[in-house]
Formats: sequence, C-alpha cells, structure tokens
Amino acid sequence: MQNLFTGVLLGAAAIAAHAASVTDAMLDNAARDTANVLSSGMGAQGQRYSPLNQINRGNVARLVPAWSFSFGGEKQRGQESQPLVYNGKMFVTASYSRIFAIDLKTGAKLWKYEHRLPEAIMPCCDVVNRGAALYDNLVIFGTLDAQLVALDQETGKIVWKEKVDDYAAGYSMTAAPLIAKGVLVTGVSGGEFGVVGRVEGRNPRTGELLWSRPMVEGHMGYRYDKDGNAIENGVTGTVNESWPGELWKTGGASTWMGGTYDASTGLAYIGTGNPAPWNSHLRPGDNLYSSSTVALDPETGVIRWAYQSTPNDAWDFDGANEFVTFDMNGQRLGGKADRNGFFYVIDAKTGKLQNAFPFVRKITWASGIDLETGRPKFIDAGRPGDPTKGTAGEKSGAVFAAPAFLGAKNQQPMAYSPQTGLFYVPANEWGMEIWNEPITYKKGGAFLGAGFTIKPLFDDYIGALRAVDPKTGKIVWEAKNNAPLWGGVMATAGGLVFHGTPEGYLKALDAKTGKELWKFQTGSGVVAPPITWEDGGTQYVAVVSGWGGAVPLWGGEVAKKVNFLEQGGSVWVFKLAAK
Repeated sequence: MQNLFTGVLLGAAAIAAHAASVTDAMLDNAARDTANVLSSGMGAQGQRYSPLNQINRGNVARLVPAWSFSFGGEKQRGQESQPLVYNGKMFVTASYSRIFAIDLKTGAKLWKYEHRLPEAIMPCCDVVNRGAALYDNLVIFGTLDAQLVALDQETGKIVWKEKVDDYAAGYSMTAAPLIAKGVLVTGVSGGEFGVVGRVEGRNPRTGELLWSRPMVEGHMGYRYDKDGNAIENGVTGTVNESWPGELWKTGGASTWMGGTYDASTGLAYIGTGNPAPWNSHLRPGDNLYSSSTVALDPETGVIRWAYQSTPNDAWDFDGANEFVTFDMNGQRLGGKADRNGFFYVIDAKTGKLQNAFPFVRKITWASGIDLETGRPKFIDAGRPGDPTKGTAGEKSGAVFAAPAFLGAKNQQPMAYSPQTGLFYVPANEWGMEIWNEPITYKKGGAFLGAGFTIKPLFDDYIGALRAVDPKTGKIVWEAKNNAPLWGGVMATAGGLVFHGTPEGYLKALDAKTGKELWKFQTGSGVVAPPITWEDGGTQYVAVVSGWGGAVPLWGGEVAKKVNFLEQGGSVWVFKLAAK
C-alpha cells in the first residue's frame, strides 16, 4: 500500500513537472501568450509587442510601482537584461554573469546563481548580460568567460554546463540564447579581439553540440554525431574570395547579439559584427560574412541566405542588430535598423532586399543603398585613409564619419506594432573623427587598427525614439532625448510604446503621436528593454535599471552627458493604481 501511495505521489509530481515544462509549441506561440514572457524579444521573431491593453493611453498615467528587487552587492555596472516570466517566477540575468529567480507576486528572491568568473575576462563593452532562454524545466544563459549554463528553474541548481570557447583569446557570451525548432542557438562575443564569429546549435536539455557554423569566409563548419565526433559540414563561403591574404583567420564577425527565429519560414536570423581589424585597407574585398544578416537552418547550421549591409566595413558598423520579422503587403519580411544608419526591409524567406532608407539625419559613408544590387553607394571621401600612404602623422587619413562607431542603433532592441504598422527605433545622432593605424594580431589583445573620438551632431539631443514606417521609409514622429538612447523598446495593443533613458526614466508614449503620457524615475540609467504580462487579471510592466554598457566606456565627449549618473542594479515592476 505504501509503495502504491508513493508511486501515485511520484506520478503526480512527474505530471506537475511536465505541465511546468516550456515546450516548442509554447515558444512558437510566445508572442501571443499574455500570461508569460518566454523568450528574448517577447516572442522569437523579436517584435517586442504585447496584445495586452488593460494599460492604455487613457489610464497609463495611473501606473505605479508594484514592487522592486535589488541585485545587491558591489557588482553593479550595466544592466541590459530582458527578464523572462513563467510559472510564477521572473528570471533575470545581471552584470558579472549572475541570474536571479524572483517571486512574481511579492518580488522576493527565490534563488540566485552567481557564475565564478576568472579575473582575466576581457569583455569589450562592459560586464553585461542580455538575458536567458527557457526550455523544458531549464533556464539557460551565457557567461563572460564563454560558457553556457543550464539551471533548474525551481532550484537554481546546475543541470549542465559547457565551455564554448577560450576567454583568454577574447571570447565571451553576452546575448540571450535562442530556441529554434527545439535547438539551442547561440553566438559569441569578442569581435574587437580578432575572434572568429560563429553560431552553434545544441541540444537544450543536455548541452550536447549538434553543429557549428563560422561566420567568416574560409572556415569549416561542422556537425557532430551522438558520440561528439566532428564531421565536416562544408566551408563557409570560398577561401580568399572576399578576404584576400590571411586576415580571414582572425576575421571578427562576432555574433554577439544572438538572433531571432520565425516559425513560418523555419529560419533563424543572426546578425554578424564588424570584420577585424577596423583598418579596412588591410583586408580589401567584401569580407563575407561580416556586418551581415545571415539566415540559417536551425537544425543543421546551413546558411540559406545572407545579406551584407556594410561590405568592407571601415567604421565598426556591426550588422549584429536584430532582424525582426513581420507581415506587409502579403509578404513575410524582416526589418533591421543597422548600426550604419540605414533601415533595411528584406524578404524573410529569400533574403532579397525590398527597401532601404536612412533612419538618422546624417550619414557620411554612403549616399544610399542600390535597391537592385543591394549594395551601398559608397562615398570614397568618407572612408578613413590608409596610414601607409600619404602624409605621415599621428592621425594620418583621419575623416569625420557619421554615424559614430557606436552606431545609429546599437544593442538596444527596437519594437514593431502590427496595430500601427510602425517600427519604434531607439536611434542616436553622433559622429566621430576616425583614423587608421598599423596593427598586428596578438591572441587576446585588442585588434582595432584605428583611433577615434566621438562627438554629438546636435546641441539639443543625441538620442531619438523614432516611429518608422517600413512601407514609405518616413519617420512618422520622434521623441528626442538629451543623452544617447541605450535601452530597448516595447509596444502594446493599449496604443503605447515603453522605453527607458540613461537619465533613469521609464517612459510611456502614445504609439501614434509620440506624446509622452507617463514617466517614472528608477534611480539609475535604463539600458534594458521593458516587458509586460498579465497575472490574475492584472497587467504588469517591468524593466531592469542600472547604468552602464558601452557608452560610459567608449563614448568620450558624449559620455559626459550622463557622467552624473549613479550605477545601479534592480528590477522595477508596475501596475495600475486603483481609481
């Protein structure tokens, strides 16, 4: 009798555990799931749009804090994480490769995992982490020493841990992992250290490596059998076709922002970073597949199509920005606001360019994009010169270029609203003096070959949240901000757009007009994207607050705009006050 009773209890526990598992079907439906936030981008396609409308234009002024949670300790710095919400818990990563599970109703800490990091880690752009992935009963995230860690959602205990690469060679991981067709798809950071960017597919339950696809022409891709043996899966591109010489061996093109996935096309979309080094005169040619959008089969790692936004990149115009799929004119398309200042509309199935237009006021490197060939119309005078030619000097061949290398848009993710048909892009208006320098590769050392100084373009603002029409290329409205915008955006069916500012505010704007309807001071700069969900008939909004990221480290004169800010590390959760 006792054994039967125990068996019943165990069976019930197994059923309950299974019911709490995050499945592929749930992830494919995540954009429509109002009770949970199951993936980065609030749905794998990355629209960051919620169909919830309890909080709307008419009542958002009543939004008040429900609870706040501090990450605590001395480990502050930039907090760029998008939280996940599931099964009564919030899962949120923090700086220095930490992750917390928080009780959704009370804001109480349920557990914390703090990854033990070596002292020699070399992240280029702060000790940030942008979020985790949920699958089965696991929460999975990457670390600054280039490892993947999978934890039990209930306990925070390690289920599996895998080393991705050598942190001493400059590799790290900062992006939220992606689940596509049941495969854990991840990239690597470290482009400024001469790493070779790649995308990997793993079994999310075990961490077992299934395939690996380099993003630099000339490197071999692999798939792996059940025993972990590597089997060649074809060279990426053709050796030396667009990378003459030897620099392709340390070619950059890091996949540091992760990716998106569209179940209707069956493709995962990954952005690739700048080629290494920055000095383009050392690597003539297009340098595939750097500064590109690459569409992959998530089950095999085979490249289905690729579109390069900045061939022979000389300005650090990573193409790593997110590719957000959406429907327009009966087509499945993807929108991408590139660091180079142009917004691209691309057929999500074929990779054919449909439209391209500026979303910032000043672009000096190209006069436009040829819609037939897809190639930029370069302005030769806008490229920094070859330091081995012409007049010798400390800044030989210097030019003033716009946008600055931190980009017209950087890591801060945009949103798309099917309600308005508009993209909401956190843009920045800045330029830089840039010049090239001689450089040689050294393992683990910075591999730039350029110097730079960033400067604002206008006196009254740097950042501007812009509503962009992908059909016409028009900027429908803009909301200017004194400091650069470095936090992401969320749109809702309540006719609202939420975004944060370095000055510490979370704001709600009218999605149709851009009028500011509400704001709240979080106590530190917001460089993370907001989320929303519904629990017990109540809609909540949350954002992570904590100033940092690349701007204070690399921004120079621009960083002085916000040098008064205190660091922080907290999650704020809001709901409507009672009438």
